[in-house]
Amino acid sequence: MDFERILQMTTSERNLALLQDEAFVDDVTEFLTIRQLYNAAIKQVRTKLEILNDGFQVEHCHNPIHHIECRLKSPGSMLEKLRRKGYPIEMQSLREGILDIAGVRVVCNYLNDVNLVADLLLSQDDIRLLKKKDFISNPKSNGYRSLHLIVSVPIFLAGTTEHIPVEIQIRTIAMDYWASLEHHLKYKTENDVSDSLKCRLKHDADLLSAIDADLQDIFCQMNA
Repeated sequence: MDFERILQMTTSERNLALLQDEAFVDDVTEFLTIRQLYNAAIKQVRTKLEILNDGFQVEHCHNPIHHIECRLKSPGSMLEKLRRKGYPIEMQSLREGILDIAGVRVVCNYLNDVNLVADLLLSQDDIRLLKKKDFISNPKSNGYRSLHLIVSVPIFLAGTTEHIPVEIQIRTIAMDYWASLEHHLKYKTENDVSDSLKCRLKHDADLLSAIDADLQDIFCQMNA
């Protein structure tokens, strides 16, 4: 069965095909197994973050994490990314070429919490850093700010261990607010965003960055 066809199917279509086509069983089973591995990696990273957050509250009376969001890339999004990168539409390309199938977004209360959470997570022996992009120290040209990590997480199975990549985005509430609305505004219109509006969005991102820094300073002074 063509792997591209598997990615294009809905869940109901895959279930029906499993019943009707015996030759299809192995291909779909392999795909579902991969999805399960990435879902397990998300759960493991989320659990680690929640434990770190709870532990920091006990020791320092402060929760660095405001909330956590998780997502597993849809089959359609996987297919679109394989095509965009020019990779062969096959299972191996999916596993080796796409590192953000599993995604975790960590929204922190204060600016210093971002690196704090990253450092605490990366200090764990079973977490391996694969890639890091710091868009806080070096914001994107449109004003986007966030710390992006791609880590490898071990998933223990019967008789074997799989190392699964997870993309982790760590940002403040203000950064998340801006990124969410910028994405919403950009995709709500079929027209290109004008240069003047892009400048205003960038200006707003810079204002929120200044507010982030000021709130961090206030927090530090109140807890000195």
